[in-house]
Amino acid sequence: MPALCLCFSIHEPYQLRRYTVFDMGQSSVYEDDDQNCDALLRAARLCYLPACDLLLKLVRRYAGAFAVSLSISGTALDLFEQYTPEVTESLCALAETGCVEFVAATSAHSLAFLYSREEFDRQVKAQCARLKGLFGKNPTAFMHTECVYNNDLAAALQQLGFKTALAEGADHVLGWRSPNWVYRPVSGPKMNLLLRNAGLSDDLGQRFGDRSWSGWPLTADKFAAWVHSLADKSDVINIFTDFHMFGLRHAHETGIFDFMEALPEALLADNRFRFATPCSIAGKCAPAGDVDVPQFMSWEDHGHDLTSWLGNDMQKDAIHALYGLAARVRASGDKMLLHDYERLQTADHFRHMSTKWFSGPRADRPNPFDSPYDAYITYMNVLADFELRLDAAELSSKTSKSRRASRSHVSSGTGASA
Repeated sequence: MPALCLCFSIHEPYQLRRYTVFDMGQSSVYEDDDQNCDALLRAARLCYLPACDLLLKLVRRYAGAFAVSLSISGTALDLFEQYTPEVTESLCALAETGCVEFVAATSAHSLAFLYSREEFDRQVKAQCARLKGLFGKNPTAFMHTECVYNNDLAAALQQLGFKTALAEGADHVLGWRSPNWVYRPVSGPKMNLLLRNAGLSDDLGQRFGDRSWSGWPLTADKFAAWVHSLADKSDVINIFTDFHMFGLRHAHETGIFDFMEALPEALLADNRFRFATPCSIAGKCAPAGDVDVPQFMSWEDHGHDLTSWLGNDMQKDAIHALYGLAARVRASGDKMLLHDYERLQTADHFRHMSTKWFSGPRADRPNPFDSPYDAYITYMNVLADFELRLDAAELSSKTSKSRRASRSHVSSGTGASA
């Protein structure tokens, strides 16, 4: 019985304000609060609240036969808590149904794994604890930022206790094989690997509202027919995409909500199919084989690689400068520095610096800067001010230690004389 695994990625970033050299040393307010508030209120109204209401209605209508998974970044949860707590309430209502699985992610929606294993582990553990506190269950599956994955990540996830990794089903990795089976990472033999069906996922996430697409208009019956045609050559069909597909990437007028409401009935019309979540799949399907991914891949753009964030010298310079401070920030123990440092790791900051001609910003995730160069200059100005604060914290710590040592010496000397 083939399973359909729907997983939506929920992420919202904190955007930086236009921070200039004249702000350095004068203000350490890096984020554009007005922009962040406006963006969240709009996203909640057009996307999160109506989509969560729809998913809750579908779960109740199909009495356990419909299930979905959600992978939520920590920055999204922070923004919901700050500006739209009703979205968090809607997510909690979904969690209470028992038909929604929450998939782990990094708290900052970061690329920390590429540069600091210690920082990555800290973010993942913090996000898992937060998901457990909010929704009541420890996550057993993990989806990295934008589905970034390689062998080393699988080994790290197995060490952290995860049972399942979600990744892109890239052709250059699979070759002749299909993504529609459960696999096993070569570096994580105790884990399952669920690979995204890129074609079907992008039909929903990218092409649904495109009138020039040969598949337009996409109806639930048409999509279900495509899925049903895979019945004899699949164990699981993984549809992973951005939650923004609801109301932001595809406006309400495109029919995306009507499509989603009709989809479960259309898919379940063939009784060979069922909805499943990564946890329910784990252990029920024997892996069809091992998958070897020596180089990082992602679901981004045509190359399914990391060039959206690391494709030019500006991006590389910024991210190397950021993670070059990791050990010092941790050693400082300064809560505000640690907080700001995590926010600066959000991958969106580096994507805004992309100069790829085919990687223009999507309408639902606009670049707040006029150009990639403005994004880079702003980010480096922020990072320069952050380092000034770090220098000051280190100097203050050394001064305090010196004073304590001096007092201890004097006290010890007085005691000896007595």
